[in-house]
Amino acid sequence: MIYIKNARIVDPVTGIDEIGDVALVDNFVAGAGKDLDIEDIKARYDVDGNDIQTIDATGLVVAPGLVDTHVHFRDPGFTYKEDIDTGAAAAARGGFTTVVCMANTKPVVDNVETLKYIQEKGEKTPIHVLQTATVTKGMAGKDLVDMEALEEAGAAGFTDDGLPIMDEAVLVEALNKASELDLPVSLHEEDPLFVKQPGVNMGAVSEKLEYGGASRTAEDVMVARDVALALGTGATLCIQHISSKNSVEFVRAAKKLGGDIHAEATPHHFTLTEDAVLEYGTYARMNPPLREESDRQAIIEGIKDGTIDMIVTDHAPHSKEEKDRDMAAAPSGIIGLETSLGLGIKSLVQPGHISLLKLMELMSKNPAELYRLIPGSMKVGAPADIVIFGENEEWKVESFASKAENSPFKGWTLPGKVHYTICNGKVVYEG
Repeated sequence: MIYIKNARIVDPVTGIDEIGDVALVDNFVAGAGKDLDIEDIKARYDVDGNDIQTIDATGLVVAPGLVDTHVHFRDPGFTYKEDIDTGAAAAARGGFTTVVCMANTKPVVDNVETLKYIQEKGEKTPIHVLQTATVTKGMAGKDLVDMEALEEAGAAGFTDDGLPIMDEAVLVEALNKASELDLPVSLHEEDPLFVKQPGVNMGAVSEKLEYGGASRTAEDVMVARDVALALGTGATLCIQHISSKNSVEFVRAAKKLGGDIHAEATPHHFTLTEDAVLEYGTYARMNPPLREESDRQAIIEGIKDGTIDMIVTDHAPHSKEEKDRDMAAAPSGIIGLETSLGLGIKSLVQPGHISLLKLMELMSKNPAELYRLIPGSMKVGAPADIVIFGENEEWKVESFASKAENSPFKGWTLPGKVHYTICNGKVVYEG
């Protein structure tokens, strides 16, 4: 048994935000709340007093383990950047007990064999590692994968993340099939017609750098098309890592029209603007790019009103050698698992945009539900997947459990220090 006492329990499933105790027995929640009778639980589950680990969580928050449904663990094919073990370690350090990996590995996850390889490696890690499959074979945007076979093999959903699906007929077929299988389709929305050079917003900063940049329109036209297609098919659609204020409006409208539409926001998109490229160089190069302050504010408003219902990291590890190239040659993306909670508190909770309970909904309950998982909670019988952190306790971003260090937030001081991550009733990170 793990007995967590004097904690602030924050549970978005039950709506609880109160001081109390939590008892974990084996791999499930045995009890939680302000009136927890630990002696009764010990007797009920025949727990020996010598088999109890007590954690005094006075001044700390206890919440369901965080869920990140957009990560890149680079395995197979790019394990010099990250692998499943180091990715899982980074997740645990950040408070995550469940992650969903994207399918743009090498080979891509367009077949059951590659899917099984990742699943088997993921099962050996201390957290829950789920894997998506691609929508199209080879991520070429032309022919659908065998979605039924991949669903039967345990694919969490379907995405060609990294590349847009330009052929409407192919996408409609995929949406219809995914709807039959009751799995989400998640889309990277950037029309290459409006991207002169990727990774930097087309605007004042790209002009200053004499770098072509990626227009907001690249995202807008794809999001507008795809929410309309989702409305027509009734499919569950997720707009990945939204960056444009106009796209937020398109998603808002589609939700009002009754579509099963979801949208992700990353901490970097609601924390930074295109000006970060001038300070951090390629460490602020990402697809879609950081945009203007008006876009950042629109994303925050979308989070506040539920238009954007998930916070994900788009954890994208790259080697130092790759990121040290010039802007045109460097790859896009940053790591994010170990800084996500802190940035959510710093950029959303501390300024008063949302409550901590709402943040936990965005970082645990909602992403789990999108991918058809039972969300973590403090209900009796729920999985013993827990994060314990100090909401306003500051820590400095100095090193990473990830293989990579490509983060503009290195050197920042953030709130939200993670003390424990517990998965399946076992402490998988203590800091």
